[in-house]
Amino acid sequence: MVTSEHDESAPSNTEGRFVTLRDIARMAEVSISTVSRALAGTGLVNKRTESRVLRIADEMGYRPNALARSLATRSSRLVGLMVNNMVNASFQRLAEISQARFAAAGYQMLLCITGDDPGQEAAYLSTLFDHRIEGLLVLPTGANSDLIERFIAANSAVVGLVRSHGHENYDSVLFDDAFGAYDGTRQLLELGHRRIGIVVGRQDTNSGRERLAGYKRALTERGIAIRPEYVHSGPFRPEFGISATEAIMSLPEPPTALFSANHEASLGVIGQLATKGIVIPDQLSLLCYEDVPWFSWQKPAISVVDADAEALATLAVDLLLQRIATGAGSRTGRVLRVGARIIMRDSCTPVSPIG
Repeated sequence: MVTSEHDESAPSNTEGRFVTLRDIARMAEVSISTVSRALAGTGLVNKRTESRVLRIADEMGYRPNALARSLATRSSRLVGLMVNNMVNASFQRLAEISQARFAAAGYQMLLCITGDDPGQEAAYLSTLFDHRIEGLLVLPTGANSDLIERFIAANSAVVGLVRSHGHENYDSVLFDDAFGAYDGTRQLLELGHRRIGIVVGRQDTNSGRERLAGYKRALTERGIAIRPEYVHSGPFRPEFGISATEAIMSLPEPPTALFSANHEASLGVIGQLATKGIVIPDQLSLLCYEDVPWFSWQKPAISVVDADAEALATLAVDLLLQRIATGAGSRTGRVLRVGARIIMRDSCTPVSPIG
């Protein structure tokens, strides 16, 4: 039971300061412990006194301090979602689905956007830990494993998203990036393309490595040599898509198809192709990774490897809620994957006979 004035307090509606249990007790002319019992509805305070305390608390604009209550009940009903940006449509869908699912289960979700910066990630992890969150969905940079371990040691549930660095002591839900990129490249090969460029993510991330590996595997199986000048790996930013597209399409022998397997960079890829006046699909077939609603509204509609963010979000939330329900910290380190599918639209066509 909370009995101290600073344990449960809320801002006053009129004075812009925190209304404390002591303030209410002084106004009601009762003890702080009586106020605490009345607000908690313990039944240990006579009805007349309880009604007066509740009326005065309401008039003073009192609201319970959720953090203080979590310390008393050991249940904050808070969970955290940490991603590196909201440019990525998959992260947007992940946030929407997670928030709705957690709300339905009686939890409030705190969204943290790290910018893929380890320092920002560390600051958010510390804040979430201080708020006694019961569960954490995290897309890790890999630099703050010790801070994530603190949640597990404190019996908070943890599930990793999208990235795995190979040493996690918690379950991770990932996209099947190697197969998705393999299947996407194979589709371009089936259309007769042999000169296929790729814009892909950083190679210190599993999505970047696996998507590039899938692309290379598809070409190698067809006996097609990997051309280094067609491969551009870099940051998850639209600006990288601009520079990579400029470099690839300025080659003496540019590709007949381009696979943008770096979702954030795809915005820059599409913009730079338009700037250069390259007509899709007449002069270049374009395939992107991770779907966005407006891809289907483009003229021409853009073909994609859909990573299935909805399935990833659903599975990750299920895992986290199960761990919260059992009250056990995560220490298995399993990697679960959700499959990808190809959605062929108008931006990919058979290679031109002169290509």
